Amino acid sequence: MISGLGRRVISGISRLGHATFFLARLMPALGAALARIRLIVQQLYMTGVLTLVIVVVSGAFVGMILALQGYNTLVRYDAQSSLGLLVALSLTRELGPVLTALLFAGRAGSALTAEIGLMKATEQLAGMEMMAVDPLSRVVAPRFWAGWIAVPLLAMIFSAVGVMGAYIVAVGDLGLDGGVFWSQMQSGVSVPNDIMGGLVKSVVFGFVVSWIAVFEGYDAKPTSEGVSRATTRTVVSSSLAILGLDFIMTAFMLRGL
Repeated sequence: MISGLGRRVISGISRLGHATFFLARLMPALGAALARIRLIVQQLYMTGVLTLVIVVVSGAFVGMILALQGYNTLVRYDAQSSLGLLVALSLTRELGPVLTALLFAGRAGSALTAEIGLMKATEQLAGMEMMAVDPLSRVVAPRFWAGWIAVPLLAMIFSAVGVMGAYIVAVGDLGLDGGVFWSQMQSGVSVPNDIMGGLVKSVVFGFVVSWIAVFEGYDAKPTSEGVSRATTRTVVSSSLAILGLDFIMTAFMLRGL
C-alpha cells in the first residue's frame, strides 16, 4: 500500500514536471499567437460564448439559493438587512470565481482536451509539423489564450447574475426593501479587496485550467481510449487545482499579503 502510494506521488511529480516543461515550450508560441487575433476570437466564441448559458443559469440559481439560505440565518439575529452584503461578498470573493472555473473545466476544458487529442489521434498535428507549421502556435496557443480570457469574463457575469437572482428572491419573495439591499451591498463591498480579489482568483484559475486542458490534449495517447482518459484527467486535475489554489490565495488575501 505504501509503495503504491509512493509510486503515485512520484508519478504525479513527474507529470507536473512534464506539464511545466510543456508550458515553457508554449510561452514563445503565446506571443506569436497574438498575431492571429482571428483564431483567438474564434476560440473565445467556442470556449466562452458557448459556456455562457450554463454560467448564467447556474449563477442565477446560486444567487437565489444564497438569498434563501442567508435570509434564514440572518433573520434569527434580526440582521436580514445585511442580506445583500452577504450575497455580494460570497459571490465576488469565492463562489463566482470558483464555481465559474469548475463549470468552465467541465464544459470547455474537457472540450479543449478532446479537440486537441483528436487532432493528435488523427495525425493532424503531425501533418502540420511536416508542413513546417508549429502546432503549438497554430492550434494550442489560441485555445490557451481563449480559455485564459474567458474565465474572468464569465466569473464577472456569474457574480452579476447571482446578485440579480438574489435581489429578485429577496425583494419579490422574502419582502426585503430593495433600496436597503443595494445600499448595504454598495457600502460593504470593497472594490480593491473584494472585487479585485475575486478577479485575481479567476485570472489564476483561467490560466491553470487552460494550461491543464491543452497539456492533457497535446500529451494524450493517439487512441480513442487515450483521448477519453485525457479528458477525464483534465476535469479531475482542474477541479483539484482550483480548490487547492483557492485555499492558498484566500489564506494570503485574508492575511493582507
